[in-house]
Amino acid sequence: MASVQVIQRHAHLASAVRLDFVNGREGKIAKAVLTAISNTRRASRGAGESREEEPTAIQWTLWGKQAENAAAYLGKGSHVNIVGRLRNNNYDKDGETVYGIAFTAEEIDYLDSRAESEARRNGGQEAEGSAGGPAPSATSRKPRNARQPAHAGA
Repeated sequence: MASVQVIQRHAHLASAVRLDFVNGREGKIAKAVLTAISNTRRASRGAGESREEEPTAIQWTLWGKQAENAAAYLGKGSHVNIVGRLRNNNYDKDGETVYGIAFTAEEIDYLDSRAESEARRNGGQEAEGSAGGPAPSATSRKPRNARQPAHAGA
């Protein structure tokens, strides 16, 4: 089955990460779902150089340790970069084909500092004893600077 790579940069989470455990080939596996919103700029129709912002919301699925980390460290409003894949999710129901698409995250970069992340999880209160470093990266690649975009260092 073919898939297409999707990159969503400078997004923020619309709600808390939903974490479930589902049956996998080797027992229970973590599955998280999150909705990330990013604003893209597009040229408006008509004369001039004006641009309009157009919000794009994508519902991503994360699996395994990456899902557990996202549920532990991300919350509503968290800032992220996500790289993943889009694939067809078609199936037959009552003799008719139902067409769908699925977004699966392969890499996710946490853009908030550890202090910002802890403050968000604590309901906006100041995080105590925080070193102010970046939140742990949930990707298999080396961690990046907390404010560095996903394409840097790739």
